[in-house]
Amino acid sequence: MDIHPTSTWPASVDEHIKPMLDSSALIIIDTQNDFVDGGASPIAGTSAIVPALRSLQAAFRAAGRPIVHVVRIYRGDGEDVDRVRRGAIASGTRIVAPDTDGAQVVPGLSRDWRLKPSARSLLNGDIVEVNDAEFVMWKPRWSAFHRTRLHDFLQGLGITTVVIAGCNFPNCPRATIFDSSSGDYRVLVPSDALSNISGSHLEELGRIGVLHAITGRIIDELGLTTSSPGP
Repeated sequence: MDIHPTSTWPASVDEHIKPMLDSSALIIIDTQNDFVDGGASPIAGTSAIVPALRSLQAAFRAAGRPIVHVVRIYRGDGEDVDRVRRGAIASGTRIVAPDTDGAQVVPGLSRDWRLKPSARSLLNGDIVEVNDAEFVMWKPRWSAFHRTRLHDFLQGLGITTVVIAGCNFPNCPRATIFDSSSGDYRVLVPSDALSNISGSHLEELGRIGVLHAITGRIIDELGLTTSSPGP
């Protein structure tokens, strides 16, 4: 269902929050096999957004813009796991366990990667390049910025704008969006490429200057940045 057919990205948008897609990165959160239909802990609606995510991924690749896949990995000892899940993991529940198929990014997004990152590298804090300008990293908590190198990594690439998509808006995407805003990034949300997002969520995000648009609009605007003549 199209929860919000229009965009809050008009031509007259405040210049301080307007997306700058020629210096943007796509951040895709928790689109792992255990969280889609048939997985160990499926999140409703996540399988349905994979085609939109794939379209965004293809557009960012074509534009030469960075893509960062952010994943969860829960070790069996229950340590360094969100408190709300720590007891279950320590008791033997296996969700996104290290080096399991369930912890892998869904094939729709990872099928043509040149490299499959190991859990050891990710848990070590490495941001692993799996394709040209495409990376995978681990986050230990809700936000992709918490105890990670993501901010420094993005700053090193000259990123001003983050497009945040993926699995289960109320948890990890929301935390990442708020931390992106706190880090002075311009933030754009593809409303049809985030599972479990609602119109009220989009209104809430708008109050902190986060803009939203459907995937097709973002892809069109991204294409304009790559086809515009240089100075």
